[in-house]
Amino acid sequence: MARQKKIFLDESEMPKQWYNLAPDLLTPLNPPLGPDGNPVSPEALAPVFPMNLIEQEVSQERWIDIPEEVRQILMQWRPSPLIRAYELEEALGTPAKIYYKNESVSPAGSHKPNTAVPQAWYNKQFGIKKLTTETGAGQWGSALSYACAQIGGIECKVFMVRVSFDQKPFRKIMMQTWGGQCVPSPSMETQAGRDILAQFPDTPGSLGIAISEAVEAAVTDPTGQTRYALGSVLNHVMLHQTIIGLEAKKQFAKIGIKNPDVVIGCCGGGSNFAGISFPFMYEKVNGANIQIIGAEPFSCPTLTKGKFVYDHGDVAKMTPLLPMHSLGHDFIPAPIHAGGLRYHGMSPLVSAALRDGLMEAQAIHQSECFEAGLLFAKTEGIIPAPESTHAIASAIREALKAKEEGKEKVILFNLSGNGVMDLLGYDKYMSGQLTDYEYPEHEIEASMSKLNGLPLPK
Repeated sequence: MARQKKIFLDESEMPKQWYNLAPDLLTPLNPPLGPDGNPVSPEALAPVFPMNLIEQEVSQERWIDIPEEVRQILMQWRPSPLIRAYELEEALGTPAKIYYKNESVSPAGSHKPNTAVPQAWYNKQFGIKKLTTETGAGQWGSALSYACAQIGGIECKVFMVRVSFDQKPFRKIMMQTWGGQCVPSPSMETQAGRDILAQFPDTPGSLGIAISEAVEAAVTDPTGQTRYALGSVLNHVMLHQTIIGLEAKKQFAKIGIKNPDVVIGCCGGGSNFAGISFPFMYEKVNGANIQIIGAEPFSCPTLTKGKFVYDHGDVAKMTPLLPMHSLGHDFIPAPIHAGGLRYHGMSPLVSAALRDGLMEAQAIHQSECFEAGLLFAKTEGIIPAPESTHAIASAIREALKAKEEGKEKVILFNLSGNGVMDLLGYDKYMSGQLTDYEYPEHEIEASMSKLNGLPLPK
Protein backbone atom coordinates (compact mmCIF):
# COMPACT_ATOMS: atom_id res chain seq x y z
CA MET A 1 0.00 0.00 0.00
CA ALA A 2 1.39 3.41 -0.97
CA ARG A 3 2.17 5.62 2.00
CA GLN A 4 0.80 9.17 2.14
CA LYS A 5 3.61 11.73 2.02
CA LYS A 6 1.63 14.98 1.83
CA ILE A 7 -1.59 16.02 3.55
CA PHE A 8 -3.44 18.74 1.67
CA LEU A 9 -6.39 20.99 2.40
CA ASP A 10 -8.74 22.28 -0.27
CA GLU A 11 -8.74 26.05 -0.74
CA SER A 12 -12.25 26.12 0.72
CA GLU A 13 -10.81 24.60 3.94
CA MET A 14 -8.31 27.41 4.47
CA PRO A 15 -8.99 29.12 7.83
CA LYS A 16 -11.29 32.14 7.72
CA GLN A 17 -10.13 33.51 11.07
CA TRP A 18 -6.80 34.08 12.80
CA TYR A 19 -6.22 32.97 16.41
CA ASN A 20 -5.17 35.50 19.06
CA LEU A 21 -3.31 33.96 22.02
CA ALA A 22 -3.59 37.08 24.21
CA PRO A 23 -6.95 36.29 25.87
CA ASP A 24 -5.77 32.75 26.70
CA LEU A 25 -2.51 33.67 28.44
CA LEU A 26 -2.37 32.48 32.04
CA THR A 27 -1.16 35.95 33.10
CA PRO A 28 -2.46 39.11 31.34
CA LEU A 29 -0.10 40.64 28.79
CA ASN A 30 1.86 43.66 30.03
CA PRO A 31 1.13 46.82 27.98
CA PRO A 32 3.78 48.66 25.93
CA LEU A 33 5.08 51.74 27.75
CA GLY A 34 6.12 55.19 26.66
CA PRO A 35 9.31 56.96 27.79
CA ASP A 36 7.38 58.28 30.81
CA GLY A 37 6.68 54.74 31.99
CA ASN A 38 2.95 54.95 31.32
CA PRO A 39 1.06 52.64 28.92
CA VAL A 40 1.13 53.77 25.30
CA SER A 41 -2.27 54.76 23.91
CA PRO A 42 -3.35 53.48 20.48
CA GLU A 43 -3.32 57.09 19.26
CA ALA A 44 0.37 57.40 20.12
CA LEU A 45 1.14 54.57 17.68
CA ALA A 46 -0.80 56.22 14.84
CA PRO A 47 2.24 57.89 13.17
CA VAL A 48 3.85 54.44 12.85
CA PHE A 49 0.97 52.04 12.08
CA PRO A 50 -2.51 52.40 10.57
CA MET A 51 -5.30 52.34 13.12
CA ASN A 52 -6.85 49.12 11.74
CA LEU A 53 -3.62 47.22 12.58
CA ILE A 54 -3.31 49.00 15.93
CA GLU A 55 -6.78 47.64 16.77
CA GLN A 56 -5.47 44.11 16.12
CA GLU A 57 -2.35 44.85 18.17
CA VAL A 58 -4.37 45.59 21.31
CA SER A 59 -7.28 43.22 20.66
CA GLN A 60 -8.49 40.76 23.31
CA GLU A 61 -10.72 38.95 20.82
CA ARG A 62 -9.79 35.28 20.49
CA TRP A 63 -10.79 34.98 16.81
CA ILE A 64 -10.35 37.71 14.19
CA ASP A 65 -11.79 37.45 10.67
CA ILE A 66 -9.42 37.27 7.70
CA PRO A 67 -10.64 39.68 4.97
CA GLU A 68 -11.76 37.81 1.86
CA GLU A 69 -9.46 39.88 -0.40
CA VAL A 70 -6.51 38.82 1.77
CA ARG A 71 -7.59 35.16 1.63
CA GLN A 72 -7.72 35.33 -2.17
CA ILE A 73 -4.09 36.48 -2.38
CA LEU A 74 -2.98 33.93 0.23
CA MET A 75 -4.53 31.25 -1.97
CA GLN A 76 -1.69 31.76 -4.47
CA TRP A 77 0.14 29.22 -2.28
CA ARG A 78 -2.08 28.39 0.67
CA PRO A 79 -3.11 26.08 2.17
CA SER A 80 0.50 24.89 2.44
CA PRO A 81 1.14 21.14 2.63
CA LEU A 82 1.79 19.16 5.81
CA ILE A 83 4.50 16.64 4.94
CA ARG A 84 5.54 13.38 6.62
CA ALA A 85 9.35 13.18 6.73
CA TYR A 86 9.57 9.44 6.10
CA GLU A 87 13.07 9.60 4.63
CA LEU A 88 14.41 11.62 7.56
CA GLU A 89 12.79 9.19 10.00
CA GLU A 90 14.45 6.26 8.24
CA ALA A 91 17.88 7.95 8.28
CA LEU A 92 17.54 8.50 12.02
CA GLY A 93 16.12 5.04 12.72
CA THR A 94 13.52 6.58 14.98
CA PRO A 95 10.03 5.30 15.83
CA ALA A 96 8.89 8.93 15.94
CA LYS A 97 6.61 10.25 13.22
CA ILE A 98 8.04 13.55 11.97
CA TYR A 99 5.84 16.05 10.13
CA TYR A 100 6.67 19.50 8.85
CA LYS A 101 4.57 22.39 7.58
CA ASN A 102 6.18 23.50 4.33
CA GLU A 103 6.12 27.30 4.33
CA SER A 104 8.84 27.43 1.67
CA VAL A 105 6.17 27.11 -1.05
CA SER A 106 5.21 30.81 -0.90
CA PRO A 107 6.30 33.09 -3.78
CA ALA A 108 8.95 34.65 -1.52
CA GLY A 109 10.08 31.24 -0.26
CA SER A 110 9.17 31.64 3.42
CA HIS A 111 6.35 32.15 5.92
CA LYS A 112 6.72 35.94 5.82
CA PRO A 113 4.01 36.70 3.19
CA ASN A 114 1.41 35.37 5.67
CA THR A 115 1.61 38.74 7.44
CA ALA A 116 3.06 40.88 4.62
CA VAL A 117 -0.13 40.51 2.56
CA PRO A 118 -2.58 41.54 5.31
CA GLN A 119 -0.29 44.37 6.49
CA ALA A 120 -0.08 45.80 2.96
CA TRP A 121 -3.85 45.37 2.54
CA TYR A 122 -4.76 47.09 5.82
CA ASN A 123 -2.37 49.96 5.06
CA LYS A 124 -3.94 50.48 1.64
CA GLN A 125 -7.41 50.47 3.18
CA PHE A 126 -6.19 53.25 5.47
CA GLY A 127 -4.95 55.32 2.50
CA ILE A 128 -1.21 54.75 2.99
CA LYS A 129 1.00 55.16 -0.11
CA LYS A 130 4.40 53.91 1.12
CA LEU A 131 5.72 51.34 3.60
CA THR A 132 9.16 51.24 5.18
CA THR A 133 10.59 48.20 6.90
CA GLU A 134 13.71 46.36 7.99
CA THR A 135 14.94 42.91 7.01
CA GLY A 136 17.60 40.59 8.37
CA ALA A 137 18.28 37.72 6.00
CA GLY A 138 15.97 39.28 3.41
CA GLN A 139 12.93 37.02 3.70
CA TRP A 140 10.76 39.75 5.20
CA GLY A 141 11.92 42.45 2.78
CA SER A 142 11.21 40.11 -0.12
CA ALA A 143 7.79 39.24 1.29
CA LEU A 144 6.71 42.84 1.82
CA SER A 145 7.93 43.85 -1.66
CA TYR A 146 5.87 40.96 -3.08
CA ALA A 147 2.82 41.92 -1.01
CA CYS A 148 2.93 45.58 -2.05
CA ALA A 149 3.08 44.46 -5.69
CA GLN A 150 0.07 42.19 -5.20
CA ILE A 151 -1.99 44.81 -3.38
CA GLY A 152 -0.91 47.57 -5.78
CA GLY A 153 -0.54 51.29 -5.21
CA ILE A 154 1.95 51.06 -2.33
CA GLU A 155 5.71 51.70 -2.51
CA CYS A 156 8.06 49.59 -0.40
CA LYS A 157 11.45 50.63 1.03
CA VAL A 158 13.58 48.08 2.87
CA PHE A 159 16.54 48.70 5.20
CA MET A 160 18.54 45.45 5.09
CA VAL A 161 21.08 44.51 7.79
CA ARG A 162 24.47 45.21 6.21
CA VAL A 163 26.05 41.79 6.81
CA SER A 164 23.11 40.06 5.10
CA PHE A 165 23.03 42.69 2.33
CA ASP A 166 26.64 41.72 1.56
CA GLN A 167 26.13 37.96 2.03
CA LYS A 168 22.89 37.67 0.04
CA PRO A 169 22.86 39.96 -3.03
CA PHE A 170 20.10 38.01 -4.74
CA ARG A 171 17.66 38.96 -1.98
CA LYS A 172 18.05 42.59 -3.03
CA ILE A 173 17.33 41.60 -6.63
CA MET A 174 14.18 39.73 -5.52
CA MET A 175 12.93 42.85 -3.78
CA GLN A 176 13.70 45.00 -6.81
CA THR A 177 11.94 42.51 -9.10
CA TRP A 178 8.74 43.06 -7.10
CA GLY A 179 9.28 46.84 -7.14
CA GLY A 180 10.87 47.26 -3.70
CA GLN A 181 13.84 49.49 -2.91
CA CYS A 182 16.60 47.95 -0.77
CA VAL A 183 19.40 49.81 1.03
CA PRO A 184 22.07 48.46 3.42
CA SER A 185 21.66 49.37 7.10
CA PRO A 186 23.08 51.35 8.77
CA SER A 187 22.82 53.90 5.98
CA MET A 188 23.45 57.62 5.52
CA GLU A 189 19.74 58.16 4.75
CA THR A 190 18.60 58.53 8.38
CA GLN A 191 19.93 60.24 11.49
CA ALA A 192 19.92 56.89 13.30
CA GLY A 193 22.07 55.35 10.56
CA ARG A 194 24.48 58.27 10.45
CA ASP A 195 24.94 58.18 14.24
CA ILE A 196 25.76 54.46 14.24
CA LEU A 197 28.21 54.78 11.32
CA ALA A 198 29.98 57.67 13.03
CA GLN A 199 30.50 55.52 16.13
CA PHE A 200 31.00 52.11 14.48
CA PRO A 201 31.97 52.59 10.81
CA ASP A 202 32.60 48.85 10.27
CA THR A 203 29.48 47.57 12.03
CA PRO A 204 27.78 44.49 10.49
CA GLY A 205 24.47 46.10 11.41
CA SER A 206 21.59 44.55 13.32
CA LEU A 207 17.82 44.28 13.12
CA GLY A 208 17.61 46.79 15.96
CA ILE A 209 19.50 49.38 13.89
CA ALA A 210 17.50 48.66 10.73
CA ILE A 211 14.23 49.04 12.66
CA SER A 212 15.39 52.46 13.91
CA GLU A 213 16.05 53.58 10.35
CA ALA A 214 12.76 52.27 8.99
CA VAL A 215 10.69 53.83 11.78
CA GLU A 216 12.50 57.16 11.39
CA ALA A 217 11.92 57.14 7.62
CA ALA A 218 8.20 56.55 8.21
CA VAL A 219 7.52 59.12 10.92
CA THR A 220 9.55 61.90 9.26
CA ASP A 221 7.66 61.77 5.96
CA PRO A 222 6.15 65.28 5.72
CA THR A 223 3.20 64.02 3.63
CA GLY A 224 2.02 61.69 6.41
CA GLN A 225 1.37 58.96 3.82
CA THR A 226 4.15 56.58 4.96
CA ARG A 227 3.84 53.95 7.65
CA TYR A 228 6.13 51.28 9.04
CA ALA A 229 5.61 47.51 8.70
CA LEU A 230 7.28 45.03 11.05
CA GLY A 231 7.91 41.42 10.03
CA SER A 232 7.95 39.91 13.51
CA VAL A 233 7.69 40.65 17.26
CA LEU A 234 4.36 42.54 17.40
CA ASN A 235 1.04 40.97 18.35
CA HIS A 236 -0.69 41.53 15.00
CA VAL A 237 2.21 39.80 13.21
CA MET A 238 1.90 36.75 15.48
CA LEU A 239 -1.85 36.80 14.81
CA HIS A 240 -1.49 36.67 11.01
CA GLN A 241 0.98 33.79 11.19
CA THR A 242 -1.38 31.50 13.13
CA ILE A 243 -2.85 30.41 9.82
CA ILE A 244 0.09 27.95 9.74
CA GLY A 245 -0.84 26.06 12.88
CA LEU A 246 -4.58 26.33 12.23
CA GLU A 247 -4.09 24.59 8.88
CA ALA A 248 -1.87 21.96 10.52
CA LYS A 249 -4.60 21.13 13.03
CA LYS A 250 -7.07 20.52 10.19
CA GLN A 251 -4.50 18.42 8.32
CA PHE A 252 -3.75 16.25 11.35
CA ALA A 253 -7.49 15.72 11.81
CA LYS A 254 -7.64 14.28 8.27
CA ILE A 255 -5.23 11.49 9.30
CA GLY A 256 -6.76 10.85 12.71
CA ILE A 257 -4.24 12.74 14.89
CA LYS A 258 -5.80 15.13 17.41
CA ASN A 259 -2.54 16.79 18.47
CA PRO A 260 1.17 16.17 17.96
CA ASP A 261 3.27 15.32 21.02
CA VAL A 262 5.94 17.89 20.18
CA VAL A 263 5.68 21.20 18.27
CA ILE A 264 8.87 23.04 17.23
CA GLY A 265 9.71 26.34 15.54
CA CYS A 266 12.86 28.41 15.26
CA CYS A 267 12.85 31.70 17.19
CA GLY A 268 14.21 35.09 16.12
CA GLY A 269 11.50 37.67 16.75
CA GLY A 270 8.87 34.96 17.14
CA SER A 271 6.64 35.06 14.04
CA ASN A 272 7.05 31.61 12.49
CA PHE A 273 7.28 30.03 15.94
CA ALA A 274 4.01 31.70 16.93
CA GLY A 275 2.46 30.66 13.63
CA ILE A 276 3.07 26.96 14.17
CA SER A 277 2.70 26.86 17.96
CA PHE A 278 0.00 29.29 19.16
CA PRO A 279 -2.95 27.21 17.88
CA PHE A 280 -1.48 24.25 19.82
CA MET A 281 -0.93 26.43 22.90
CA TYR A 282 -4.70 26.94 22.78
CA GLU A 283 -5.04 23.16 23.08
CA LYS A 284 -2.40 23.09 25.84
CA VAL A 285 -4.19 25.78 27.85
CA ASN A 286 -7.30 23.60 27.58
CA GLY A 287 -5.60 20.48 28.93
CA ALA A 288 -3.67 18.88 26.04
CA ASN A 289 -0.24 17.39 26.82
CA ILE A 290 1.97 18.99 24.15
CA GLN A 291 5.66 19.86 24.41
CA ILE A 292 6.32 23.14 22.58
CA ILE A 293 9.93 24.13 21.81
CA GLY A 294 11.40 27.39 20.52
CA ALA A 295 14.87 26.82 18.99
CA GLU A 296 17.26 29.78 18.85
CA PRO A 297 20.96 30.37 18.01
CA PHE A 298 23.59 30.07 20.73
CA SER A 299 25.06 33.31 19.37
CA CYS A 300 21.83 35.25 19.98
CA PRO A 301 20.26 33.48 22.99
CA THR A 302 17.32 35.80 23.65
CA LEU A 303 15.06 33.24 25.35
CA THR A 304 17.71 31.11 27.05
CA LYS A 305 19.99 33.88 28.40
CA GLY A 306 18.04 37.10 27.96
CA LYS A 307 15.89 38.41 30.78
CA PHE A 308 12.16 39.19 30.81
CA VAL A 309 12.29 42.99 30.94
CA TYR A 310 10.89 46.14 29.41
CA ASP A 311 13.14 47.14 26.51
CA HIS A 312 13.06 49.06 23.26
CA GLY A 313 12.66 47.12 20.03
CA ASP A 314 15.40 49.14 18.32
CA VAL A 315 18.80 50.74 18.95
CA ALA A 316 17.68 54.38 18.66
CA LYS A 317 14.83 53.79 21.16
CA MET A 318 12.17 54.99 18.72
CA THR A 319 9.81 52.12 19.58
CA PRO A 320 7.82 51.92 22.83
CA LEU A 321 9.15 49.84 25.70
CA LEU A 322 7.97 46.27 25.11
CA PRO A 323 7.64 43.54 27.78
CA MET A 324 9.88 40.86 26.31
CA HIS A 325 12.89 38.63 26.71
CA SER A 326 15.82 40.74 25.60
CA LEU A 327 19.61 40.85 25.44
CA GLY A 328 19.49 44.66 25.47
CA HIS A 329 18.66 46.98 22.57
CA ASP A 330 22.37 47.79 22.04
CA PHE A 331 23.21 44.09 21.60
CA ILE A 332 24.76 43.39 18.17
CA PRO A 333 24.84 39.64 17.50
CA ALA A 334 27.66 37.78 15.77
CA PRO A 335 27.28 37.76 11.94
CA ILE A 336 25.92 34.20 11.68
CA HIS A 337 24.17 33.09 8.49
CA ALA A 338 20.76 32.70 10.15
CA GLY A 339 20.24 36.44 9.74
CA GLY A 340 16.52 36.26 10.49
CA LEU A 341 17.31 35.10 14.04
CA ARG A 342 19.78 37.90 14.84
CA TYR A 343 17.44 40.01 16.99
CA HIS A 344 18.02 41.18 20.55
CA GLY A 345 14.40 40.86 21.64
CA MET A 346 11.44 38.52 21.37
CA SER A 347 7.72 38.85 20.74
CA PRO A 348 5.91 39.91 23.94
CA LEU A 349 3.39 37.11 23.33
CA VAL A 350 6.13 34.48 22.95
CA SER A 351 7.91 35.91 26.00
CA ALA A 352 4.68 35.68 27.99
CA ALA A 353 4.15 32.09 26.82
CA LEU A 354 7.61 31.16 28.11
CA ARG A 355 6.92 32.94 31.40
CA ASP A 356 3.63 31.03 31.76
CA GLY A 357 5.24 27.65 31.08
CA LEU A 358 3.41 27.07 27.79
CA MET A 359 6.73 26.44 25.98
CA GLU A 360 10.43 25.83 26.51
CA ALA A 361 13.51 27.19 24.73
CA GLN A 362 16.64 25.55 23.31
CA ALA A 363 19.83 27.25 22.09
CA ILE A 364 21.66 25.41 19.28
CA HIS A 365 25.06 26.06 17.67
CA GLN A 366 25.05 26.81 13.93
CA SER A 367 27.30 23.81 13.13
CA GLU A 368 24.67 21.41 14.50
CA CYS A 369 22.02 23.33 12.58
CA PHE A 370 23.83 23.21 9.22
CA GLU A 371 24.53 19.50 9.75
CA ALA A 372 20.79 19.00 10.32
CA GLY A 373 20.08 21.08 7.21
CA LEU A 374 22.34 18.90 5.08
CA LEU A 375 20.71 15.72 6.37
CA PHE A 376 17.27 17.18 5.67
CA ALA A 377 18.29 18.21 2.14
CA LYS A 378 19.69 14.74 1.40
CA THR A 379 16.65 12.92 2.79
CA GLU A 380 13.66 15.22 2.13
CA GLY A 381 15.07 17.02 -0.91
CA ILE A 382 14.50 20.61 0.24
CA ILE A 383 17.46 22.85 1.09
CA PRO A 384 16.19 24.61 4.23
CA ALA A 385 16.86 28.22 5.20
CA PRO A 386 19.56 28.52 7.89
CA GLU A 387 16.87 29.82 10.26
CA SER A 388 14.73 26.71 9.65
CA THR A 389 17.67 24.39 10.36
CA HIS A 390 17.35 25.34 14.04
CA ALA A 391 13.88 23.78 14.08
CA ILE A 392 15.15 20.76 12.13
CA ALA A 393 18.07 20.26 14.56
CA SER A 394 15.66 20.42 17.50
CA ALA A 395 13.29 17.96 15.79
CA ILE A 396 16.20 15.57 15.22
CA ARG A 397 17.12 15.82 18.92
CA GLU A 398 13.55 14.94 19.90
CA ALA A 399 13.38 12.10 17.36
CA LEU A 400 16.60 10.58 18.70
CA LYS A 401 15.29 10.97 22.25
CA ALA A 402 12.16 9.06 21.18
CA LYS A 403 14.46 6.37 19.75
CA GLU A 404 16.29 6.03 23.07
CA GLU A 405 12.98 5.88 24.95
CA GLY A 406 11.35 3.56 22.41
CA LYS A 407 8.39 5.92 22.07
CA GLU A 408 6.38 6.57 18.90
CA LYS A 409 6.00 10.33 19.31
CA VAL A 410 4.41 12.63 16.74
CA ILE A 411 6.74 15.56 16.11
CA LEU A 412 5.70 18.67 14.15
CA PHE A 413 8.07 21.43 13.10
CA ASN A 414 7.75 24.46 10.88
CA LEU A 415 9.92 24.59 7.78
CA SER A 416 9.81 28.38 7.71
CA GLY A 417 11.62 28.80 4.39
CA ASN A 418 13.96 27.38 1.78
CA GLY A 419 17.67 28.13 1.59
CA VAL A 420 18.23 28.62 -2.13
CA MET A 421 19.21 32.25 -1.42
CA ASP A 422 21.45 31.20 1.47
CA LEU A 423 23.85 28.81 -0.26
CA LEU A 424 26.90 30.85 0.76
CA GLY A 425 26.32 29.72 4.35
CA TYR A 426 26.16 26.08 3.28
CA ASP A 427 29.32 26.54 1.22
CA LYS A 428 31.18 27.99 4.22
CA TYR A 429 29.97 25.17 6.45
CA MET A 430 30.94 22.42 4.00
CA SER A 431 34.38 23.99 3.41
CA GLY A 432 35.06 24.19 7.15
CA GLN A 433 34.96 27.99 7.37
CA LEU A 434 32.09 28.28 9.87
CA THR A 435 32.80 28.25 13.59
CA ASP A 436 30.41 28.15 16.52
CA TYR A 437 30.14 31.24 18.66
CA GLU A 438 28.75 31.66 22.15
CA TYR A 439 28.35 35.22 23.34
CA PRO A 440 30.47 35.92 26.45
CA GLU A 441 28.38 36.35 29.57
CA HIS A 442 30.12 39.62 30.45
CA GLU A 443 29.13 41.17 27.11
CA ILE A 444 25.51 40.18 27.60
CA GLU A 445 25.63 41.61 31.12
CA ALA A 446 27.14 44.85 29.81
CA SER A 447 24.34 45.19 27.27
CA MET A 448 21.68 44.38 29.87
CA SER A 449 23.13 46.89 32.34
CA LYS A 450 21.91 49.72 30.13
CA LEU A 451 18.34 48.71 31.01
CA ASN A 452 18.85 49.56 34.68
CA GLY A 453 16.17 51.95 35.88
CA LEU A 454 13.56 50.85 33.34
CA PRO A 455 10.26 49.40 34.63
CA LEU A 456 9.97 45.63 35.06
CA PRO A 457 7.04 43.64 33.65
CA LYS A 458 4.79 41.65 35.95
